[in-house]
Amino acid sequence: MRASMIAELSNRLSSGSGRSKEAVWLFIALVLTAAIPVLLLGGWMAYITADQERSYARKAATEALTQVAHRIEGEISHEIQVAETLASSAALDDGNLTDFYREAKRIVAARPLWETAFLTKPDREQVLNVLRPLGTSLGPVTDADSFDAVLRTRKPALGGLGPYQASIGKRLVALRVPVVREGELRYVLTVGLLPDQIGTILGQGGLPAGWVGTVIDAKDEIVARTPDARAVSASAKTPAVQEAIARSGSNSPRTQTREGMDVETVHRRLVGTEGWSVHVGVPVAELNAPVSRSLQLLVGGTAASVGLAIALGLVIAREIAQRRRMEALQSAAALLDSEKRGALAIDAAELGTWRWDLTANEFSGCNRFGALLGLPSARSGETRWSADRIFALLDPPHRAALASFGGACLESGKSGSVEFPVQSDDRGEYWLRAAGRAEGPPNRRHVIHGVLADIDILKRAEAERSHLLRRLASAQEEEQRRISRELHDQIGQTVTGLSLGLKALEQGLAKSCDVQAATEQVQWLEQLAAQIGRDIHRTASDLRPTAIDDLGIFRAIEAYVAEWQERYGVRVDIQTFGRDDSLPPDVAAVLYRLVQEGLTNVLKHASASKVSVVLEKKSDGLALVLEDDGVGFDPEGVGRNAIGRGQPPGLGLSGMKERVALLGGTIAVESTPGKGSTIFVQIPLELQEMEVQETAA
Repeated sequence: MRASMIAELSNRLSSGSGRSKEAVWLFIALVLTAAIPVLLLGGWMAYITADQERSYARKAATEALTQVAHRIEGEISHEIQVAETLASSAALDDGNLTDFYREAKRIVAARPLWETAFLTKPDREQVLNVLRPLGTSLGPVTDADSFDAVLRTRKPALGGLGPYQASIGKRLVALRVPVVREGELRYVLTVGLLPDQIGTILGQGGLPAGWVGTVIDAKDEIVARTPDARAVSASAKTPAVQEAIARSGSNSPRTQTREGMDVETVHRRLVGTEGWSVHVGVPVAELNAPVSRSLQLLVGGTAASVGLAIALGLVIAREIAQRRRMEALQSAAALLDSEKRGALAIDAAELGTWRWDLTANEFSGCNRFGALLGLPSARSGETRWSADRIFALLDPPHRAALASFGGACLESGKSGSVEFPVQSDDRGEYWLRAAGRAEGPPNRRHVIHGVLADIDILKRAEAERSHLLRRLASAQEEEQRRISRELHDQIGQTVTGLSLGLKALEQGLAKSCDVQAATEQVQWLEQLAAQIGRDIHRTASDLRPTAIDDLGIFRAIEAYVAEWQERYGVRVDIQTFGRDDSLPPDVAAVLYRLVQEGLTNVLKHASASKVSVVLEKKSDGLALVLEDDGVGFDPEGVGRNAIGRGQPPGLGLSGMKERVALLGGTIAVESTPGKGSTIFVQIPLELQEMEVQETAA
C-alpha cells in the first residue's frame, strides 16, 4: 500500500511545479508515517516481551516454591523414617536404656539435622537425653501440643519452633515418634531438629539471588529464612504474612519484607508437617524493571506519532478498512483450512474429541468419543451427554480420579490426563486415556477441551511385560530347585555308596598283607568322598535353600543368620514381626537372597562387629532393614572410590536392587564413611498375591 502511495505521490510531483511543495511535504509525511509505526511496534513488542518476562519470573517463583517444598518435605519425611527406625531399636524391647542411649548418640552424631534425641514416658517424664549423662534428672517435656498428638494418634508428629533453651543456646523443632511394644505405647521418642539446618536446605533449594525464602510453622513462627537463615527468632505474625496465609487461593500477594523490600510472594503448605508452609518472595523491582523501561519507550513513540496519525488517518482510513476486510477473509479461510487439517489428523489417529462444561454438568463430543465409551451418537456433528451418564460408566475409584482430573485442570490451567477402564459387551473391559486442558483466567475457567484415546493395547502390553518378567524369575527359581533336588537325591546317594564301598574295601584289605599302606590309602579316599558330599550339599543349598520349603521363610532366615554368625564370629541381632510364611515363593526366595547378599557385603567390606536385621510383614507389604556398625561408605561414590579397607559393595547392591525392582519394591541405602551403613527395603505384596492367583487360575 505504501509503495503505491509513494508511486502516486511521485506522479503528482512530475505533473507540475504548482503542486511540488505540497507533494514534498506529503512525501515527507508518508516517510515519517512509514517509520513511526515501526518504532511503535518495537516499543509494543518490547512491552509484551517484558510482561512475558514478568510472567515467566512468577512462574519460576512457583516452580522454585514447588522444588523447595518437595525438598523440605522429602528431608522431613526421611528424618521421620530414621526416627521410626531408632524407635524400633531392640534395646527398647527389654528397657535397656544404656544400649539405646549409645545407639541414639551415634545416630544423632550422624544426622546433620539432629541436635538431640530424648525419650519421654507417656506421663511426660523424660528418662534420657543424649545431651545429658544417662541417669541425670531431667525436666518436663515442652511443646505439649505435638506430644499430646503422638499420645492421641500413636503416629509421628512435627511440632513448631520451640522455646529458647539456655543450656544449648538454641531453639529446636520437636519431631516426635511413638515407641510401641506389644500394642502398648511405652515411650515417645523426640528428636530436636536444628532450624539453621532447615535453613540450609532452604538455601540449597536453588532460589535466585535476591529472592526471599521463608519456612513458617503451624504457630506462624519463622523456622528458617533466606538469605539470613540464622534469623529464626522473629515471629511470622505480621500483616503481610498473615495476608499471604489467608489468601491461600490467590496468586502472588504483594508484601514487604522486614528489610523494607517490596516482594510478590507465593506459598505452599508442606505435606506431612502439621500445618507448616514455605514462602518465596520475588522483589517487585526485579519483576517490574523490564516493563517500566518498555513503557517509557512505548509512551515516547506514541506521543511522536499522534500528530501525524491524526493528519493522515482520514486519507488512508478507507484503504486500511478495505485491507482489513481482505485480511479478515484470508484469516477466516486459513482458520477453516487449519481446522479441516486438524480434524483429518484426529480422525487418522482414531481420537475422540470432547468438551466438558462443568457449569452445565455435561459432556459433548464427536462420534468417535461416543463410540469409544459405547454411547449412542448423532450421525453428524456433536452429541451431548450428561456428566452423570459418563461417570456412571466408571467404577467408584476411577470416578474420583476423573473428578480430580477435572478439578486440577480448572485450578492450574495446564494440560492433564487420566486413565480409566470401561466395559462393553463385545470387548469386555478396556482402557482409555482422556487428556485435556481448560482455557482462560483462573476465575473464568469452567470448560475443559480434550481428546479421548484407546490405550488398551498399551495397558495389556505393560501387564504382559510385568507378568513375563515375574514368570522368568519364577522359572529361574524352579530350575534352581530342580538342580538342587538332583544334586541331593542322585549325586549325594552316589557319593554315599562310594563311601560305603571304600569302607568295605578297607575291611577286606585289613585281612591281607601290607595292611597299613592300603588302609591309609583307603582312609584318604574316604575323607575325599566325605568332602565331596559336603561340597555337593553346600552347592545344593546355595542353588535353592531347602530350609525355605522345610522351615518357612522366617525360620529359614533365622537359621541362616545363626549359621553365618557362628561361622564368621560377627554378632547378629535379628528381629521379626508379623511372622507369616504364606508368602509367594518368588517373594520368599528374593527375601532370602537379599539377606544373604546383605550379610555377604558386610563380611567383605564393612569390617563390622555387630549387624542388626529387622524383618516385618505388614498388611500391604514387607519391610527389611539391614544395619551394621562397620566402616561405612559413600553411597554416591559406589563404583568410583574405595572406602575403608575394601571396595564399596557395588555389585552386591546392584544385585539387590535388581531383585527388588522385579517385585515392584524400593531400596534405599544410608551410609557415612566411618559410621556404618543401613539398607531399607520395601516390597509390596498386593501385586504379588494377584499374580499368584492368576497363575493358579
